[in-house]
Amino acid sequence: MSIERVPITPEGYKKLQEELKRLKAVDRPEVIKLIEHARAFGDLTENAEYDTAKDRQGFIEARIKELESKIARADVIDPSKLTNKDRVIFGVRVTLEVIETDDPVTYQLVGPDESEPENGLISVISPIGRALLGKQEGDEVRVQTPGGIREFVVLKIE
Repeated sequence: MSIERVPITPEGYKKLQEELKRLKAVDRPEVIKLIEHARAFGDLTENAEYDTAKDRQGFIEARIKELESKIARADVIDPSKLTNKDRVIFGVRVTLEVIETDDPVTYQLVGPDESEPENGLISVISPIGRALLGKQEGDEVRVQTPGGIREFVVLKIE
């Protein structure tokens, strides 16, 4: 069974690594100290501090496993090294015109773990991201989104 690789930019990969490092070096030791402190109160059956610390520990351990999995599956792609910029591909920044409003909007196509639509970062596997792949400047794009059908014209690919 092969591992499904997930595209990610170097910046996104670095963020995952930094969060993993913080969880292991800072958050995990802190929660262990909180558990030890809560145990000092004695009876654990009605110890809210202990329950809270154990819940936090569970969250931290689950997040560590999730991040380790994401890092293991990451396929780091540096958009600055891509040569084909006449079509929309992973990592490019694309400026679109929203047909219904004539407003421009700019997105960078990134991996699913980096997606922040409010900051102009959309996943290549999102409806808009998938619809844009392979398009060229001047192409019209019609996308079925959760909010309905949206139409764009590709203005610029960087």
